[in-house]
Amino acid sequence: MKGLQGKTALVTGASSGIGQAIAIRLAQEGCNVAINYRSSPEAAQETQDQAMQKACDGIEACGVRSLLVQGDVSQEADIRQIIADTIDKLGSLDILINNAGIQAEKPSHEVTAADFDRILGVNLRGAFLCARESIQHWLERGQSGVIINISSVHEIIPRPLYVTYSISKGGMENMTKTLALEYAAQGIRVNAIAPGATVTPINDAWTEDPEKRAQVESHIPMGRAGTSEEMAAAVAFLASDEAAYITGQTLFIDGGLTLYADFREAWSA
Repeated sequence: MKGLQGKTALVTGASSGIGQAIAIRLAQEGCNVAINYRSSPEAAQETQDQAMQKACDGIEACGVRSLLVQGDVSQEADIRQIIADTIDKLGSLDILINNAGIQAEKPSHEVTAADFDRILGVNLRGAFLCARESIQHWLERGQSGVIINISSVHEIIPRPLYVTYSISKGGMENMTKTLALEYAAQGIRVNAIAPGATVTPINDAWTEDPEKRAQVESHIPMGRAGTSEEMAAAVAFLASDEAAYITGQTLFIDGGLTLYADFREAWSA
């Protein structure tokens, strides 16, 4: 992708799933990558190993650098340290990927204030604070920057038993648009991707159960779940100069899930 080589990207929650695939793809595109993780250094190391292998396979001095940065994005002090470490050790910050996210299944009437705060603290508050710190850095230096938020189809599709997750992604949609509008004149682009059903560890409950997987995929017009690599490819595009005129948008990558699959066959006039 045009304009990614030599840039530095920070990917939060990059030790598995979509975040891991994004870090690997950006390294493959020539980006220096800061790989954030909260509690699994071994998984983060696996991400780093794969990223560097993809970036430098067969090249003795490919020039791509990577960094492991531990920190909890629900903690403001951790976020500041993550950003500072990335800039200090990799020399710059050009691209922020707000990927870290959690979810929990619970009937809405049983959700406690602590449950609500925990999920919103990571998924929305944490994403905003990472964006805020990055924007401050870019404004202080008079440079442009790119933020890509990893949202979900559930920013517009209600998801019973996951009200806090759905709220966090709905908020992310508006945050994406607001930041994009506010900082467009400063050369800061803000976009999001909204994955549909994707084969990742967070979805093992249905991806590893053939019956449940078939049920999920029956609602997808294309008839299959997506892959982390497909999500990462879209992120690489939005982060690149190929997307230089795109801001404030959410790209749905869902196999048609948001197209009202029940209308594949007409049942009303």
